[in-house]
Amino acid sequence: MDLTGKLLIAMPEMGDPRFSGSVIFICSHSEGGAMGLTINKPSENYKFVDLLKQLKIEVSSLTRDISVNIGGPVETGRGFVLHSPEYDAGEGTLKINKSFGMTASFDILEDLSKGKGPSKGILALGYSGWSPGQIEEEILQNGWLVFDPDEELVFGTSHDVKWTEVLKLNGIDPLSLSPSAGRA
Repeated sequence: MDLTGKLLIAMPEMGDPRFSGSVIFICSHSEGGAMGLTINKPSENYKFVDLLKQLKIEVSSLTRDISVNIGGPVETGRGFVLHSPEYDAGEGTLKINKSFGMTASFDILEDLSKGKGPSKGILALGYSGWSPGQIEEEILQNGWLVFDPDEELVFGTSHDVKWTEVLKLNGIDPLSLSPSAGRA
């Protein structure tokens, strides 16, 4: 199972409170593990323009504001931009699929400050990581649901309703979710 480019939706009884109510975009998944960015947990401490100023990147009238999220508990001082596919910073950009890319280089922040860069994006501080086989086991234990992403939902939907909207887009009533796993 390759989860690259998929959304993970935390089940209501998620055992880890750091992931409660999370919608995570999986940027990379292989035999070596998985890496993803939480796309529905906005930072209460940082705004994009403030981060640019802190990094001594010039802010101008062309600077586009993008959402700053808590991407996960790993390397929280590092930034990752999940973005639309037209942007490419060379080796600094991971092409996830035809609809999404992820860039972790300083270049993207400078480009966004100049009104350039991708047309859509979310800045995530930190990421979520799983060791080999861990995410598969968590899915089997009913910790996560897996869905295909919707570009409008990822970039356009309000953070506070993304979890519910992903479920609704896939025909699931959030109230019908069971906290226990079943086997057929």
